[in-house]
Amino acid sequence: MMNAYDKEYLYHAQKNFGHMVDFAVNTCDFDIDEFFNMFLASNVCVQFENGNPSYIAGRTGCELTRLIVSEIKNEDIVHDDAMYLDKSEEYWLGWALCYYIWLRNYKFKYVLSAVGAGEMIGMYDTMHEADISKFVETVDEKLTEFYTQTALTRIRTAHGMSQTELAERSGVNVRVIQSYEQRLRDINKAQFSTVVALARALECEAEDLMDK
Repeated sequence: MMNAYDKEYLYHAQKNFGHMVDFAVNTCDFDIDEFFNMFLASNVCVQFENGNPSYIAGRTGCELTRLIVSEIKNEDIVHDDAMYLDKSEEYWLGWALCYYIWLRNYKFKYVLSAVGAGEMIGMYDTMHEADISKFVETVDEKLTEFYTQTALTRIRTAHGMSQTELAERSGVNVRVIQSYEQRLRDINKAQFSTVVALARALECEAEDLMDK
């Protein structure tokens, strides 16, 4: 899949996202699920998904937290900025989740609806010293278990796109798209040009749309 932003920004995005979660939970005392609900409703979430450099690399994690709380709760955070050298479980969660979103180019809500922040925190003990690919593999499996739709449906939904919008962007008839998603037609046997058109519209590889 195509990524929302160039890999050169990834290190800063992961670091800032990790500090954002850490500061919100361990300094500002927000419940982690409460904070992520605020994040999902915020403009910061949108800007991260779009790969806006001024957000993913141009602001510290503390600044991101302040933006979210100000927008959603209309409040100012009274705590001083704090970014600890010792990385917490919350920092690791933000760091790993940010990488996963970048790698798969999914919406945060799509991932967090299937694997909650609390469940991800539970992965810390077994995964924080492992290669990030282990986290990716585990979250991939959980998303597959949670979302029983076709690959086309999952990717379209992850991009926040309706069937009609996909039809308009790809040039593939909406009824054809519906038939693939309802498994009335087998997308694995579709014309290559059709799959390529859908993949381009969804900014993914054609093979990503194949049902396993």
